Amino acid sequence: MGASGRLLRAVIMGAPGSGKGTVSSRITKHFELKHLSSGDLLRQNMLQGTEIGVLAKTFIDQGKLIPDDVMTRLALHELKTLTQCSWLLDGFPRTLPQAEALDKVYQIDTVINLNVPFEVIKQRLTARWIHPASGRVYNIEFNPPKTVGIDDLTGEPLIQREDDKPETVIKRLKAYEAQTEPVLQYYQKKGVLETFSGTETNKIWPHVYSFLQTKVPETTQKASVTP
Repeated sequence: MGASGRLLRAVIMGAPGSGKGTVSSRITKHFELKHLSSGDLLRQNMLQGTEIGVLAKTFIDQGKLIPDDVMTRLALHELKTLTQCSWLLDGFPRTLPQAEALDKVYQIDTVINLNVPFEVIKQRLTARWIHPASGRVYNIEFNPPKTVGIDDLTGEPLIQREDDKPETVIKRLKAYEAQTEPVLQYYQKKGVLETFSGTETNKIWPHVYSFLQTKVPETTQKASVTP
């Protein structure tokens, strides 16, 4: 088994709405590795007012993307503290320059890519409707209103937040694809890309799980044994 000895250096990739968050939290629950989310790391540094956090905030406040070198510094600085454990990077590297910079310091063993059809993600991300006056939230997939576009209690029309509108969602997904396509190709060439395709997280998960079983030790599930 390949699970012994070497520490795993892994990356997880997937578009917004691909189920990446769910899969990542399941991975950390079942396997001995540290999950490092660039978004969490960013928020943490901004909250603590670290030098790099303050720098990152200036870009965010201007509505700009955080430059590659800033993201790279942020991630590499944190990885320095994690030399003794296997890790899973999430949200970094997101661009080719970030991937190349990471490569100079660490050899990435595996890149888990969640490939969920564009249409499925679009449906997921545009499913939310809101009744502004009450704050009631409906989800077309999980808890739809009795009548399409109408609040159950008042009969008033529902609206969509800007973020949940199809045009906004499509723009976000296209931006993600444009940015990450070169990264996926880069890892494909290196022979470390593992793509898991599907439309449901619960159907993709078992494949990710059995793949990782060959790569990294599972957590000892003490909690599940106790009566």
